[in-house]
Amino acid sequence: MRIVEGIEVPPPGPGQVHVRLAYSGVCHTQLMEVRGGRGVDRYLPHLLGHEGSGVVLAVGEGVTKVGPGDRVVLGWIKGKGADAPGPNYRVGDTVLNAGGVTTFNSEAIVAENRCVKLPEGVPLDVAVLFGCAVPTGAGIVFNELAPPAGAQVAVFGLGGIGMVATMALQDVGCRVIAVDIEVAKLEAARALGVSDTIDASQNDARQAIASLTEGRGVDYAVDAAGRISTIEDAYAVVRKFGGLCVFASHPPHGEKLSLDPHDLISGKQIRGSWGGASKPDIHVPAFARLYREGRLPVERLLGKRYSLDRINDALDDLEDGRVMRPLIVLDESITAEPPGPAR
Repeated sequence: MRIVEGIEVPPPGPGQVHVRLAYSGVCHTQLMEVRGGRGVDRYLPHLLGHEGSGVVLAVGEGVTKVGPGDRVVLGWIKGKGADAPGPNYRVGDTVLNAGGVTTFNSEAIVAENRCVKLPEGVPLDVAVLFGCAVPTGAGIVFNELAPPAGAQVAVFGLGGIGMVATMALQDVGCRVIAVDIEVAKLEAARALGVSDTIDASQNDARQAIASLTEGRGVDYAVDAAGRISTIEDAYAVVRKFGGLCVFASHPPHGEKLSLDPHDLISGKQIRGSWGGASKPDIHVPAFARLYREGRLPVERLLGKRYSLDRINDALDDLEDGRVMRPLIVLDESITAEPPGPAR
């Protein structure tokens, strides 16, 4: 990924918002785009990033949802407001494409419907997680699974989405079985109170879960690992006659799932999740309340911080499992941080 300086930022057009970025998150979607895992990219050269936080500098015609001076969460999930097209940035004679939101840049022109006012009590660095990881991970649990207390749930992949899902499941009172190949991530799950963890680099996850559930299987499974094999494993370990697997990951372009049709007619279910079925204007404030109450301690996901000129290091560390959610520091001078939750 190339760092570009001297980008000309156009004024916001109708339905657009000009934001000064404070922080950006990095997730596997950007990693896949950079590494070519999403197939042919027809929009090169273009800016990337889809979860961030900052302050509004100006708004275009018709924008009423936010105004200059508002602190905002930026995310890829569409909410209320204008679904304005992405701008064309310029560097000399070169046009840089952009979608409705980008966050790997110090300033951005974004669509009104990709902005949500930052709820009180959420610091700007933690706020980036409310652009993707929180609405997706918590949304899968609260909006899509809606499990009862005591349900058994396997979570495959303890990155940002998987860890937030684990936190939400712990809040509901489910029995969580956490699966990953990184010891540090499994330790982080245990620090949340998860007693059943499986190191899939050393153990067969299907066999281990069968043993933990006396052969019955789990009621629900969440896959956030982003591999065909883990989606298939997650589906395999849910029980027959009502077990549900939800995955929020997309393996490399062109790969296909292989499922046993008899499992389907035996009542197993599988479906993909689009952002945890979250509606940002409703669910970002709702999940922020859980964060303030200490019920979603998502600040634990933020470890290593990177300057923008080290974005490639952040991508490498994410790919190699050395960090759950890299944080790109763009402008720490944006002040008046609200206090975090009481612990």
